[in-house]
Amino acid sequence: MNQPTTPPGAPPEAPEAPIRPRRSGWRFLVGLLVVVALLVVGARLAWSWLDPFGERDIDRSQPVLLTSIQDLSRFQAASGSFQVVVDLEKDAAFLPDAIKGSRTLFVGAGSVNAYVDFSRMAEGALTVSPDRTTVTVRLPRAALDRATLDNRLSYVYHQQRGILDRVQDFLSSSPQNQQELYVLAEKKIDEAARSSDLSKRAEQNTKAMLEGMLRSLGFDHVTVKYAEQP
Repeated sequence: MNQPTTPPGAPPEAPEAPIRPRRSGWRFLVGLLVVVALLVVGARLAWSWLDPFGERDIDRSQPVLLTSIQDLSRFQAASGSFQVVVDLEKDAAFLPDAIKGSRTLFVGAGSVNAYVDFSRMAEGALTVSPDRTTVTVRLPRAALDRATLDNRLSYVYHQQRGILDRVQDFLSSSPQNQQELYVLAEKKIDEAARSSDLSKRAEQNTKAMLEGMLRSLGFDHVTVKYAEQP
């Protein structure tokens, strides 16, 4: 077998370089994936911006108007938190509940404030001794505010309605009015507050506040009295 010979005086042949795998295919695939990802992200952003079925809130409320200012001369001495479950049922006289009638269970959560109104103090309600060491204060009895429901904690958690009631609600242009439930819950909380010791606690707190304040003014003997119950 003939061996290739190199002519005399010619430089030796260089060895062949090793064959490397081509990377152009991988680069093309990576670039394609990047482009697809960018297109997907761009499409989502464009859809969120141009979504024809999306909703947005537009507040067209009028500016708040100050209707009145009232100077307060009372001390809010206590506050009570209450919760009541209102079970309101409405029945038709001659129809079964499945046809006409409803039953609603409503959780009402609210608070009642107890206060002493200093503007109702009678003339001469403050008596100071000649040596200014003794003082006597005569106060009106504590009163209760109307109950205030917390809308965040008050809700309907169960409701049953007859067929006619469901149809009426479906055809009505306004949602079911829950004002009656709120009024009834406030009434029950008012009754519970009057039966509690909230007024007594308010009187105790007011007395402690006045005793501490008047002693800090230099009085050694402080007496706080409340008017007799009517």
